[in-house]
Amino acid sequence: MGHITRRGVLVGGVTLGGLAVGGCATERLPFGQDPDGPEQGPRTAAPGQGGEGIVATVDQVPVGGGQVLDNHEIVVTQPTAGNFKCFRAVCTHQGCLVNRVADGRIDCPCHGSQFSIANGSVLRGPATRPLEPRAITIQNDQVRLLD
Repeated sequence: MGHITRRGVLVGGVTLGGLAVGGCATERLPFGQDPDGPEQGPRTAAPGQGGEGIVATVDQVPVGGGQVLDNHEIVVTQPTAGNFKCFRAVCTHQGCLVNRVADGRIDCPCHGSQFSIANGSVLRGPATRPLEPRAITIQNDQVRLLD
């Protein structure tokens, strides 16, 4: 068995240090989180999201309110009884996912933008563009996403 040299210790330390730093660099962030930006960054649809299918039942969408469906990145609203609307749940300001429907509005938690449950229009900025509408149909008390 040989003896340990200073050069061997240095090379070994640099190698282990590089592995440790490399391991930190591969840390995974939650979907949509920007390591240099706000807690929740811009969102894009994940593979397999969207497309035609049942996303909710009519009893899950209250009259005068709505439901944010994170797994489809949509918000379904019912401004008046039997009148259902659907919008892409991505805020038009900086791409955060809206998270709440209350008092006739859809709220974005990132910068406070608010949108109408009736047509997705901006009620309060900083967003300047309405939420993107999505096509739905109601069949057998089921809300079905068409696009």
